Amino acid sequence: MSDNTLETAIKDNAAGPKSASGDAGSVQQHSLTDQIAADKHIQSKEAMKTKGLGVKLVKLSPGGTV
Repeated sequence: MSDNTLETAIKDNAAGPKSASGDAGSVQQHSLTDQIAADKHIQSKEAMKTKGLGVKLVKLSPGGTV
């Protein structure tokens, strides 16, 4: 699921009712905290797929000296 789709789903679920019932039955959504926790878990798994530690080492040398 892409980030935009997941963000949109969380926003839609937050704006809508937690549960709904009708003639056909009732429906209840996962809590918002569960959805946010799932989003964080998915993002952390995506971050682990990238190579490196997220830190870039660069050697700096002062200019003008030989």
